[in-house]
Amino acid sequence: MRPNRNVARAVSAFATLVAASAFALTIDLPKETTRLKDAPGVDLVQRTCSVCHSYDYIVIQPPGKPHAFWKAEVEKMKKVYGASIPDEQIEPIAQYLTRAYGDGKVEPGAKSAAR
Repeated sequence: MRPNRNVARAVSAFATLVAASAFALTIDLPKETTRLKDAPGVDLVQRTCSVCHSYDYIVIQPPGKPHAFWKAEVEKMKKVYGASIPDEQIEPIAQYLTRAYGDGKVEPGAKSAAR
């Protein structure tokens, strides 16, 4: 009696899956070495931005950039890189970044950042 080829393939695929799961990769990220400046909105920025990158990417940006720069950066993170930032959090994040690392001038009419 010849074994059914489909059954043999299924058993082979299952065995491969079991073997691969035994070698699952675990990645331990390094601890943060940079602290963000304490200002309104820091908690939101810590929760949101650190999902994709270290705080170093924030603090190494050229100093004194205006609010428009920071807002464009946050929007780029969402639209280009797929960061899961709700639309209503873009402005508070941009405000924090402007106040803590930019020129400190938030555009008129912008909603204030929540902690």
